Amino acid sequence: MDTTLDSASTAVDVDASDGQRQRCFPPVVDAHTSVLILGSLPGVQSLAKAQYYGNRQNAFWRLMSAVLATDLVGLDYAARLQTLLAHGFGLWDVVAEAQRAGSLDSAIRQRDDNDLLALLARFPTIRTIGFNGGTAARLGLKILGERAAHYRIVELPSSSPAYTLPYNEKLLQWQKLGQA
Repeated sequence: MDTTLDSASTAVDVDASDGQRQRCFPPVVDAHTSVLILGSLPGVQSLAKAQYYGNRQNAFWRLMSAVLATDLVGLDYAARLQTLLAHGFGLWDVVAEAQRAGSLDSAIRQRDDNDLLALLARFPTIRTIGFNGGTAARLGLKILGERAAHYRIVELPSSSPAYTLPYNEKLLQWQKLGQA
């Protein structure tokens, strides 16, 4: 694993409910990553657990279990990340740091974006970018600009419980990642 999440790293300066600065986690990618899934910014529960998609109500791990035909939900967090990498999938966020009270994307203020172009240049094996939710897609496509044409872009319904599309309808869209 070339780059991965350090579970001991702190991702929020103080209680996120106060609207303080929140930071994303380091990217989880390696030299074999071909599909990069980009969220917007981890929610309060994820930040508190120092885990991507740490809110048990978030459908991400269930969706990816279905995409990969592998039970990720039953694995510990480190094994989940290793399994994603073994299948060529990586994780990161579009927003590097922002002011936000709570977990909703609509509350993101004063954001600094991640350098997606630098990451993609460093990992040329990435050919598909999946955006987890509308905010991630809108911001990420703006950052990528003309470079977006060099990738297979998959705009996904948010795995967040705040996005109330039924699970089965989300899954139909998420299964497009398995075709990468």
